[in-house]
Amino acid sequence: MPCMTLAVSQVTIDSRDPERLARWWADVLGWRLVWEPVPDDEEIEIAPVDGSATNWLFVRAPDEKAVKNRWHPDIRPGDDSDQATELARLLTLGATRVDIGQGDVPWHVLADPEGNEFCLLHRTVSEAAAALAAESTAPPA
Repeated sequence: MPCMTLAVSQVTIDSRDPERLARWWADVLGWRLVWEPVPDDEEIEIAPVDGSATNWLFVRAPDEKAVKNRWHPDIRPGDDSDQATELARLLTLGATRVDIGQGDVPWHVLADPEGNEFCLLHRTVSEAAAALAAESTAPPA
């Protein structure tokens, strides 16, 4: 059987207020709105300016978030920043700290304005790439 390749079109996120949450995440990530919403739009999409990642689609959902997410995004500081700077920025934008039982870890667990959890990782993009490269070239133990 031939190998089939699938492409993720977008990641879809249920939201009570899709425009508000999409704009919040666009500010957090430095992304753009794919289209400018009209009143009562049921969905709105954001995308990285350079097309480097999968778009996120926010869709109106009538119910409130009730339990811990089954999956969440992990975000990492860009090379022009660091974890402490980004944590302060995220908290200023309206993220909140969340304790999901993570204990003493080098990342921060936060929630967006609708309570969706996400993690702010410690290493920058280049630091993470360098660590991964070092692991892949290390001789076996």
